[in-house]
Amino acid sequence: MEKSNYNGALQQPISSGFSAKTTADEVISGINLAGKIAVVTGGSTGIGLETVKTLSKAGATVIVLARDVNKAKENLQGIANVEIEEVDLISANSIDTFTDKFLASGKPLHLLINNAGIMFVPLRRDANGNESQLATNYLAAFRLTARLWPALLKANSARVINVSSLGHHFAPFSFDDPNFKDRGYDTFQAYGQSKTALNLFSMELDYRAKSSSIRAYSLHPGNIWGTELIREAPLETLQQFGFVDEKGNAVKEVIDSLKTISQGAATTIWAATSPLLNQIGGVYLEDVNIAELAVDSSMSHGIKPYSVNKDNAKQLWTITEGLTGITFNAG
Repeated sequence: MEKSNYNGALQQPISSGFSAKTTADEVISGINLAGKIAVVTGGSTGIGLETVKTLSKAGATVIVLARDVNKAKENLQGIANVEIEEVDLISANSIDTFTDKFLASGKPLHLLINNAGIMFVPLRRDANGNESQLATNYLAAFRLTARLWPALLKANSARVINVSSLGHHFAPFSFDDPNFKDRGYDTFQAYGQSKTALNLFSMELDYRAKSSSIRAYSLHPGNIWGTELIREAPLETLQQFGFVDEKGNAVKEVIDSLKTISQGAATTIWAATSPLLNQIGGVYLEDVNIAELAVDSSMSHGIKPYSVNKDNAKQLWTITEGLTGITFNAG
């Protein structure tokens, strides 16, 4: 077997026994997570909430990181084994406050699920001048993973799951101008490069960390209606994707063709728990399986070669350490 997924060497579907219609409950069936601790970002809405429910049912203790604690408490009410921590992912200080607290507890961390994300937003920047989609969707995941590394090591066997998107097809990572300082802002390109970055990070992280029994994965959950991901999307954008008609009404035929929220969370749960992935990591997943390499430009599924390019991954790691001010010695 290949030692890494560099250049997509491992991007070949396996016999997972599941499909695009598989639900999170079907994936978790028979799996016991008692005694395991998981951290889930964006775990109070959408597929993040479904992920938390599913992990909780299997016995895991789930720590949900949420910007709006009151909203999180309301949405998570009645779910067992859940703790809520206030974290604003666009703020490095907010992330550091939480990670300091968690590390001080001395607890191990078995699952880190970087689920939170934003999409189709206007140009905004964090306190350090980083474009908001890059900061929230990728830099926060890098920072959180690096800061929680001692706890992941303490688990003796852990997984890092980065919820990416087919939207990485929108754009490769711009090494020359990742923060749109010298080019016009394009929200699609910003989103695309943030997800490409997550894919490259997952591959490189797995390569560096597998000797420490930590595996990493990125994934496309599927196209789903009913989450808050597109809450800031202009009407024109929703019309462009065919989700709504000229009057702004949802197009039933299109909505009915999309995944349910439970189907959307299934690939995350599979990445987090499947024994079939014990000896393979650094791969991009979709439809509860390992995705194909999208070598044909016309492919509307799979992972783009630039998103698993070895040189891109190593260059990105170095750039990210500079953008975050963190030296991340994974392994």
